[in-house]
Amino acid sequence: MPTPTSASDNDPARSVKRPWWPPVAAVVTAILCWWVVTTFAPEPDSLIAQFAPQHVAPALVELFTRGVLLPDIGVSLWRLLVGMLIAVVVGIPLGLLVGLSITFDRAVSPLVQFLRMVSPLSWAPIAVALFGIGSQPVIFLIAIAAVWPIVINTAAGVRAIDEGYLQVARSFGANRFELLTAVVLPAIRGHVQTGIRIALGIAWVVLVPAEMLGVRSGLGYQILNARDQLAYDQVVAIIVVVGLLGYFLDSTARALLRGRRS
Repeated sequence: MPTPTSASDNDPARSVKRPWWPPVAAVVTAILCWWVVTTFAPEPDSLIAQFAPQHVAPALVELFTRGVLLPDIGVSLWRLLVGMLIAVVVGIPLGLLVGLSITFDRAVSPLVQFLRMVSPLSWAPIAVALFGIGSQPVIFLIAIAAVWPIVINTAAGVRAIDEGYLQVARSFGANRFELLTAVVLPAIRGHVQTGIRIALGIAWVVLVPAEMLGVRSGLGYQILNARDQLAYDQVVAIIVVVGLLGYFLDSTARALLRGRRS
């Protein structure tokens, strides 16, 4: 007599275990290629030799010992958080208006398409002129880079709502506010979350060059500072930190989205 199986046993996504070794092998191979290229290809005293992976760990230890790396990571993450909050507060309502109103969509579509195609770093001189030197222009550049994926994904989510759901809600006497809170917002949650994740990746990419605009803190500033001292081992070490933090931020956002959808 066959034993009963649960729904989780029949779920291919849960029953299939992904092997752990492919990503590990890829990372090891990349580090090995990095070591070969920077160790054997150049002359021993050349500048490229400072980029070798065996110099990264001592450079990180020196940065930690000087007490600059952790504070700069904190400052960069704080700027990222504030810029993302501004982008969310502006982007979601704007995306709702674009998705819900055809007239508003036609009115602002040329402006949105124009602004989102302008590189965020192109606004750097204007940001410095408006806000001066400090965290404000960095936050401005992060916000203006992150807002457009949120707007576009929010509007796409609104347009993807089945009209039948709205008609059913109207038949029960729902007003516009009730339609928005009971039908539209729950229906577009997945689109909004995807837009925020995309915006987070773009914001992190923009953050580092934005911190090269005269500020004296943050990971971007530390890259410039190390370059000015010709400490290219520290430059590579900070780049590794930037990559690891970006990977952690994206993995965290992906895990949170997966948890909310399950």
